[in-house]
Amino acid sequence: MTQLRTTLVQCNLHWEDPESNCRMLEDSLADLGANDTDLIVLPEMFATGFTMNSREMAQPMADSSVVAWLVDQARQRGCVVTGSVAIEEQGEYFNRLVWARPDGDISWYDKRHLFRMAGEHERYDMGRERVIVELNGFRILLSVCYDLRFPVWLRQRQNPSTHFEYDALLCVANWPAPRRHPWRTLLQARAIENLAPVIGVNRVGEDAKGLAYSGDSMLIDAKGEALIDEARDEPFVKTGVLDRDELAAFREKFPAWQDADAFQLADDEAN
Repeated sequence: MTQLRTTLVQCNLHWEDPESNCRMLEDSLADLGANDTDLIVLPEMFATGFTMNSREMAQPMADSSVVAWLVDQARQRGCVVTGSVAIEEQGEYFNRLVWARPDGDISWYDKRHLFRMAGEHERYDMGRERVIVELNGFRILLSVCYDLRFPVWLRQRQNPSTHFEYDALLCVANWPAPRRHPWRTLLQARAIENLAPVIGVNRVGEDAKGLAYSGDSMLIDAKGEALIDEARDEPFVKTGVLDRDELAAFREKFPAWQDADAFQLADDEAN
């Protein structure tokens, strides 16, 4: 397959109420039939909102009702379902982006860059590894919210066999409305500099602390142009299509990758 049907789910969230959020999301996805899409993307901490109450709200990975819900939704809908969840594992707490496949298998990425302005670095543990998953011939680099501000972490690293490490970047977020311009700008910048489409899903509404979120969820092609960019302040479920052949043709026509600087992260082995 050369196409990736990608469904963005922009929604409001019930504060620290996983059961209500899962029910709300099921209702939001009711019109999306089985096998209508390849990938459903939910916001960061879709079950709780961006809570710093990690000790109270994080669920054990091995016994998480929210992770089980993701797996169940993936099976029912015949597609991958992904979003981040507050997780406890072996006494550590993570803002974990879970990638649930329809066959029941899961992968995950733990958020690397923790938002210190909200004290996230004091309530959660930092992720150590970049994670790339595959779907319909697309290699997808996973990221969460604040990661978007750190281009070195998300930069394409030269693959000797293909020249590209990944074919799309996925970022889920709870990105506040006062900083909507950086969110939109950084999504497009990451696409342009990496010659890779970007999938960005943010929430809307207001959280329990009175912080507003503008959404601005976007599906962006490798040229930085938006394929989905609508209903910025309202909930929506919208599906767009990424095409692997179109991406390859663009990379061939505009081979900026040939002039990219080779590099290595100094702390890879240390961490």
